[in-house]
Amino acid sequence: MNSITSTGRLSPAGAVFRHAVLLVTATLMLAPFVWMVLLSIKPPGEIFRASFWPTQFHGVENYTKALTEAPLPRYLGNGLIVCTLILSLQIIVCAPCAYALAKLRFPGRDLLFGMVLIGLLLPQQVLSLPLFILGYQLGILNTYAALVFPYVVSPFGIFLFRQFFKTVPDDVVHAARLDGLSELAIVLRIMLPMALPAIVAFSIFSVVGHWNDLFWPLIAVRDQSLMPPPLGIMAFKNGEAGNDYGPLMAASTLVVLPLVIAFLAAQRWFVEGLTGGAVKQ
Repeated sequence: MNSITSTGRLSPAGAVFRHAVLLVTATLMLAPFVWMVLLSIKPPGEIFRASFWPTQFHGVENYTKALTEAPLPRYLGNGLIVCTLILSLQIIVCAPCAYALAKLRFPGRDLLFGMVLIGLLLPQQVLSLPLFILGYQLGILNTYAALVFPYVVSPFGIFLFRQFFKTVPDDVVHAARLDGLSELAIVLRIMLPMALPAIVAFSIFSVVGHWNDLFWPLIAVRDQSLMPPPLGIMAFKNGEAGNDYGPLMAASTLVVLPLVIAFLAAQRWFVEGLTGGAVKQ
């Protein structure tokens, strides 16, 4: 039976099926986070029980231990510093590069864009050894710079901004040039304000990716005072008694919470920024 009516709308059966699929998918995605929050308020004796809701509320103890046993506020502050530096430098570097690929004509432009696409395909782990050697030669290992410099140039950021800049009419750029603006001034005063949805969308991707990054910080830093949140919460591991799961889940909840709040606050611009580059003028 066809699930689409003659008017182009889903039939009732098709709408029910679509919502059922979305509901099941959402449940599967949210279940680990719900379970994490529930474990964060359970006492140690109930961690491995199959009960959904704890019989004894132990949230105050777990969250207090998460904030005091390890310097979790310090880890969160490190994450904020690193993500802010990375995002700021990425926008500063990626926006002019994307503008050049979208609006300027020069030999080798398509080749450079192809290299950007290749960069999108390379996993981070492939470059970890060359980046580690470079960081050692520059003497920046075990510093904030070591956590920032591998991500300053973002192929995804260049691609996303280029796609958005392509939707800006060329007449706008020509008018700005007639007014005497330089190419850099066009990027800063015209293109970036118009690309605010794309900036918000890219910011969500960038902050989430680097806030949750464990692989590179595990290689680049050793000092506990420099550890970002994912690396810092490993301090709850006890070599004799195993993992202290209640405070560990409490710390994980506190680490995830800022990302959830940021996404909920910016979801409208996030969707607009991702779909804006798909509109062809």
